[in-house]
Amino acid sequence: MKLYQVRKGQFVFYQNELHKVYTVKHMFKKSVHLYRMKDMKQVLTSANEITLYKPKHNDTFIFYGKRYTIDENRRPNPGDYILITKPAPDFLDHYSLNSIEKVASVEDGNVVTTRDNGVKHHEYVVMVPGKAEASQEIAYYDKNLVPEEQQIQDESISYLMDSDEDIVKPVVGDVFLDVETNTKAMVVAMSGTEVVFGHGKKVHIAELFDEEKYQVVFRILEDL
Repeated sequence: MKLYQVRKGQFVFYQNELHKVYTVKHMFKKSVHLYRMKDMKQVLTSANEITLYKPKHNDTFIFYGKRYTIDENRRPNPGDYILITKPAPDFLDHYSLNSIEKVASVEDGNVVTTRDNGVKHHEYVVMVPGKAEASQEIAYYDKNLVPEEQQIQDESISYLMDSDEDIVKPVVGDVFLDVETNTKAMVVAMSGTEVVFGHGKKVHIAELFDEEKYQVVFRILEDL
């Protein structure tokens, strides 16, 4: 489906791979800013070069080097990731279409995420780790065009951390500004997919590439 009205958060295919619309700047010829779901690599393009896709139950895709399958029937547990497909945030909540957030707590199907957002049960679907039986591949528009070696690499966190010099990875000691709360915080710990800030907030590494959520204040490696 070709797009005539592009908006933030939409899933799209670009150059055969799943991307998400990061922002739209209408004054530029290449007005659509995307990031690739498998590794958060950013790209500028135009609406006529992308194809819209609306995620649905049992779709499977790669998010920052790890495969997930969408399950609209699964009840979430703390630690699960959710995909917000029908956003209706309250005044104090900060999330939008196809935001991916980690569950901190659950009550009657409604969740509070690690970003302190309250998300109602009808707004999200659960991202279950791995590939479910009879799931539909959406990491690629046409999987047959992707060599098997690349498919294996695309699902490797260790490969991600060592590849693509255009992607500057966070490290312990980096300082970021949380735009939504206007708070500066230092990265004090990291796992394969998450960072922990000094004030205790945990976020997925991929969130740090969204400049509308986080902005770099200081990178320790650039000061050495």
